[in-house]
Amino acid sequence: MILDIWSRYVTGWTAACVETAQLSLRLMHESIAKQGVVKGQLTLHADSGSPMIAKPVVYLLADLGVTTSHSRPHVSNDNPSSESQFRTFNYRPDFPDRFGSFEDDQAHCQRFMTWYNCRQHIALRHWLAHVR
Repeated sequence: MILDIWSRYVTGWTAACVETAQLSLRLMHESIAKQGVVKGQLTLHADSGSPMIAKPVVYLLADLGVTTSHSRPHVSNDNPSSESQFRTFNYRPDFPDRFGSFEDDQAHCQRFMTWYNCRQHIALRHWLAHVR
């Protein structure tokens, strides 16, 4: 998942049975294109997992002018925005004990991301109205 830290908007996500550099590469490329990010505009903070430090992903981000930073190894609270979002995901009342299938997982993620982005958009608009 790619989360805009300022607005908390989920700009892109994918669900897969395994985490690979190719999936990360596709997610990054699709999300950057979908959001219309221009070269030099984006800073990406990610964990130090192998897909995020794989050469294809690093090269794509460099080609797109994306500045990168990575969480410190073995530090679980180095990215509080992301950790907060995952906690919201896992502790929602509709989160199942088990998914019946991979398709069930994807459908649940789609519902959650739609709800989350709508909720965050409303909260951000409300906040902006009060700061102006």
